[in-house]
Amino acid sequence: MELRLYNTLTRSKDTLRPLDPSRVRMYVCGPTVYDHAHIGNARPVIVFDVLFRLLRRLYGEAHVKYVRNITDVDDKINARAAERGITIRDLTEETYRWFRQDTAALGCLPPTVEPRATEHIIEMRDLIERLVATGHAYVAEEHVLFHVPSMPDYGRLSRRPLDEMVAGARVDVAPYKRDPMDFVLWKPSEEGVPGWPSPCGIATPGRPGWHIECSAMSWKHLGETFDIHGGGIDLVFPHHENEIAQSRCAFHTGVMAQMWMHNGFLMLEGEKMSKSLGNFVTIRELLEEWPGEVLRLAMLSTHYRQPINWTRQGLGFAAKTLDKWYRVIGEVEAEAGEGNPFETEIADRLADDLNTPSVISHLHHLAEVAEHEDTSSALRRRFKGAANLLGLLSDTETGWRARQKQAIALDEGVIAGLIAERLAARKARDFKRADQIREELAAQGIVLMDNKDGTTSWEVSR
Repeated sequence: MELRLYNTLTRSKDTLRPLDPSRVRMYVCGPTVYDHAHIGNARPVIVFDVLFRLLRRLYGEAHVKYVRNITDVDDKINARAAERGITIRDLTEETYRWFRQDTAALGCLPPTVEPRATEHIIEMRDLIERLVATGHAYVAEEHVLFHVPSMPDYGRLSRRPLDEMVAGARVDVAPYKRDPMDFVLWKPSEEGVPGWPSPCGIATPGRPGWHIECSAMSWKHLGETFDIHGGGIDLVFPHHENEIAQSRCAFHTGVMAQMWMHNGFLMLEGEKMSKSLGNFVTIRELLEEWPGEVLRLAMLSTHYRQPINWTRQGLGFAAKTLDKWYRVIGEVEAEAGEGNPFETEIADRLADDLNTPSVISHLHHLAEVAEHEDTSSALRRRFKGAANLLGLLSDTETGWRARQKQAIALDEGVIAGLIAERLAARKARDFKRADQIREELAAQGIVLMDNKDGTTSWEVSR
C-alpha cells in the first residue's frame, strides 16, 4: 500500500518513503501547558493519532516512533503561575495531567515519547553553541539570536515575501539585532522565573526561546533528520520555519523532516474562537456533556487540511451516528489485521492523505452491510475492526450506553421513577400526564421506547 500525504514543503501529495522503514519517525508539536486545552488543541492530537494508527498498521507497532512534545517553559506559564500563586512546576504538572486525561478521553493513543522542554536544556545549549560556532547565530546583550540572512533559502516552507515575514514574525525589533528577522534562541531570565546556565559564555542565567525547544527534542529522540513533522497550520510561520533553520544549519542537512503536515483552523459556530467573544470552549467542558468518541467523530468528519466549523449540530449528528453503529456491533469483539477486508478498505482510503470524510462515508456503507447481511456476526466483527483503525467503536454497545449516561450525569433513579409514573398514568388512561412525562424526559435528551411486553426502556439521544 502506498501512503500519499500532502507535504506543505512541496505543496503536493507525496509518497512517504521512510528514511528507514524499520524506524518510521514522526514529531508533532504539542501544547504549552498553562491551562485546560481548548477544542482547537484537540484537532492535531486527533489527526496525528489517526496517522500514528495507520503507520503502525503499515510498518508494525514496533517500527513507528511518535514524539509529541510538552512545552513547560514559557512566558504564559510564568504569568499564570504568578497569577495563581503556585510554583511553575506545580502548574505544569497539573495542566499536563489534565491534557493527558482529556486526550485519553478522546480515544488517542499515547505517543511513544512525550518529552518536556525543561528536560532538554543541555541539547538546546549544544545546538545554540553549534550555530554560533558556524556563524548562523550570534551573542548580543546576553541574548543569542539566529541570523536569518545566514540561511539563503530561509522561508522555503511558508513561501512568504520578506516584508510579510517581517510583519508576521512576532519578534521584537531590538537595537542589538543585526537583522529585523533575527529571532531569539536564548534570553536572560528575570528574577523569579526559571533560569539555567547560559551557553556561549554568558554569565547571566537564562532560558530558551520557543523555537529551539522543538529542534532540540526532535534531534534527541528522532535524529538529525526524520520522516514526518506535524502541527497546526498556524505553526508554519514562524515556528516551523525557524525550526527548519535551526536544525538544518546546526547539522548541515538539506531537510529537517521529509514531510511537513499541517491541519486547518477550527471555527466555533462560524466564528473564530476567542475569550473576548465569549465562545472559548475547552475539551474538558465538552467532555462534561458529550462522550469523547462523539468529539472524535465530529472532528474527523472534515478533512484535516480544511477549516472546520465546530457546531452543536455536528456533535448531534456524530452522536446519532455512533448510536446506530453501536447498535449494529452490539457486544462483539473486533476482527483486526490484514485478514479483515473491511479494515483493508479503510486503510486504503486513509492512505490517500488521511481522507477521513471518505472513510466515514464508507463506514456508513459497511454498517448497512453488517446490519442487513450478517448471519454469523462475522461482518459485525469486521465492521468494528475497520472503525477501530479510526479510533472509533472501541467499546461495546453496553459500554457506550453507560458512557452516554455518564456524560450527561443522568440520575437513573429519577428516570426510573418517572417511567413508573408514566406507566401508572397510562394504566389509569391519564394520557395527558403520560405525554407530559415523555416530553419532560425528551427535553433532557432521554428517548422512551414502549416494548411489546408492556415495559418501557430508554436511551440517550441528542
